[in-house]
Amino acid sequence: KQQQINHQIQPQIEPDSIDEENKQNEMTNFMAVFVVALAVNCGVTFRSSDYWKKMTGAPTSADKEDEVQKKKWETLLRKYLIVYLLATLSDWLQGPYVYALYSDYKYSQHDIAVLFVAGFGSSMIFGSFVGGMADWGGRRLFVVVFALIYAASCVTKHFKEYKILMLGRLLGGVATSLLFSVFEAWLIRSHADAGLKQYIGKSFSWAAYCNSIVAISSGLVANEAAASFPMTAIKEDVLYFGGYLTPFDISLCALVLCGLAAMSLWDENFGESDSSDSKVAQPQWYDGLRSAFTTTIRSKDILLCGIISSLFEGSMYIFVFMWTPALRDGTEDLPFGLIFSTFMVSCMAGSSLFSVLSDHIKGEKLAVYIFGFASASMGCVALSGSQSLKFIAMLCFEATVGMYWPIMGTMKGAIVPESKRVAIYNIFRIPLNFIVLFSLLTDLTPTQSFTLNCVMLGTASFLQFVLMQRREKYGLSESNAPAETEPTKPLLGPVDNDEVV
Repeated sequence: KQQQINHQIQPQIEPDSIDEENKQNEMTNFMAVFVVALAVNCGVTFRSSDYWKKMTGAPTSADKEDEVQKKKWETLLRKYLIVYLLATLSDWLQGPYVYALYSDYKYSQHDIAVLFVAGFGSSMIFGSFVGGMADWGGRRLFVVVFALIYAASCVTKHFKEYKILMLGRLLGGVATSLLFSVFEAWLIRSHADAGLKQYIGKSFSWAAYCNSIVAISSGLVANEAAASFPMTAIKEDVLYFGGYLTPFDISLCALVLCGLAAMSLWDENFGESDSSDSKVAQPQWYDGLRSAFTTTIRSKDILLCGIISSLFEGSMYIFVFMWTPALRDGTEDLPFGLIFSTFMVSCMAGSSLFSVLSDHIKGEKLAVYIFGFASASMGCVALSGSQSLKFIAMLCFEATVGMYWPIMGTMKGAIVPESKRVAIYNIFRIPLNFIVLFSLLTDLTPTQSFTLNCVMLGTASFLQFVLMQRREKYGLSESNAPAETEPTKPLLGPVDNDEVV
């Protein structure tokens, strides 16, 4: 999203003939890297498939798994991906055009910055409370709520009035919290109910891979839609349509389909009830968040998991904000679409690489290496003076992002108690939003930002090692222990056994 901001707010200077030749050389370089990244992605994806295993004589998934169970999983995965990818499609369609639309409405950079900060603040505060209600209100129901809230946010974009745009940002912040918590919680519980816990890692890997394809496709669709016809006033200085609003209209349609698909394809599921549920006849709107917060601070494993995810995902946001100025050399105009596509292809390769490595290395141990490698990649970006080396290091980081989602999804599935899953996932997003707000409100240079990323990811690698040691000490793994049963000492005072992880 930030690439659009940097592209529009920095002045463009007409290059002379020598600069034009250098620009063409850089374009060729980016194209060459894209081709190599695409080839690597194809190779790794083929390596992770059953076709490779059949060629080499290695046991395939069909040999290892019960055919009935596999078909059951494939049906569940299809239902999930239809709904989930419609949701992510709606989000990808909007991303590149939020700043551009506000700029077209002639708002100042300060006014636009306030709108962005309000969105993240809303996600941190209101989104946490709304998400906390999904465990007892129903995950499928709150997917529909997500679709309605995000669709309402899209509608507000048609109005030039600043207060209405602010309302849209607040709604969008709540929707973002639901997008990154409710869908994942529904998937994990559905796997558990169907007896398919062993497939959770594969499901997250497929979701991350397909999400990257949706990201590339949505960029192409949104670009064509935005350029199809200019923005026109229905009522001057009040209501508009067309131009940068068109991607938001397409997003609204995707959200309607997302809500309808969830209602027709998904079964409802809830957080498992625990002993504390019997103490409250009718849950209050704040009970979910309060109980989740208590459980989180009293459990070392949940707390470590939340800090790790916030550090990694915070580094992702900073990367999104800062990669453009880091790659830009003077007045050079970068091929944004080509670079974004290369990032997504690298992310897809990472998702496939996870499928290969997870057959040989436990996910919790693999995460230590991945976070460490990501830290080294960010350090390279911060210290290198070569644009090509910076870009390659960025692609390495994107590959770790592709591996991160299935690994963290699987770990959270084992560590976070089902009864409070969505609420705790939203607790995890509070420090993440603090990191994002810090990056927006401070004037860090690209070098300082990527150095900060390097430190955060190095810290995440160390904390992941600590978490892995704790899990091994108690004989727990990603798939064989419900979070409520871990024999660990609480961080704060005495607590009921069912609240300890």
